[in-house]
Amino acid sequence: MYTYKSGIAQIDEKTGGFDAGTNILILGPPMSAADQLAYALTKPVPGEYAIVLSTNERAAEVIDAFKVAGADKRFTGVIDAITKSSTPGITDTARLMFVSSPTDLTGIGIKFSNMVETIFEGNFADGETGLFPPPIRFCVNSISTLLMYRRLEVLYQFLHVLTAKLKKIEGVGVYILNNESFDEKTLSLIKQLMNCVIEVKVEQNVNLMRIRGIPGVQGDWMKFSVSRGQVTIQP
Repeated sequence: MYTYKSGIAQIDEKTGGFDAGTNILILGPPMSAADQLAYALTKPVPGEYAIVLSTNERAAEVIDAFKVAGADKRFTGVIDAITKSSTPGITDTARLMFVSSPTDLTGIGIKFSNMVETIFEGNFADGETGLFPPPIRFCVNSISTLLMYRRLEVLYQFLHVLTAKLKKIEGVGVYILNNESFDEKTLSLIKQLMNCVIEVKVEQNVNLMRIRGIPGVQGDWMKFSVSRGQVTIQP
């Protein structure tokens, strides 16, 4: 079974990376490096694909962020929940799909399935990888925005379907959640859907993370930085 490199030495040296079907929750406050970390974990290495559900950045901004990180844009797709509200006539392509708003969970689910199907059929990019099932990294940026529009119970069911789909296609999922805006009940319920939780915090302008749920990986706080899609653990 395929293993997804995390780019974090503490994980890759112990386990080789994330197992296929792993869902990872990144908990972090605003103005931390949680978003950068999520994109670093989602960035496809050669032979992989990435899909980003963006609820707070336009597709062009997401593609630019992945380009700066060194990802091949031919293997990166975006489901954009922002642009269509201001540009209703915009149309889908194989790699860029649009929904009316973050409230449209049904539309998001359909676009995700369509994009995955396009990848599996080999119609997503020139120079398809040939691996089967095709390795797909998926990022939701962010659960926090979705929770602003939909009730927790509704969103839980939506995420339950998404996480199960990722396991079925042997992909990995990365989900960002602002842990300062929601109560412990909400955090606990979302955690139930995940295999691994990475907590992020900021102290004295330094980003720290700790990793929970990966056998053999210690859950100590570690200083880290992200630059051009690369995660560096600092002494």
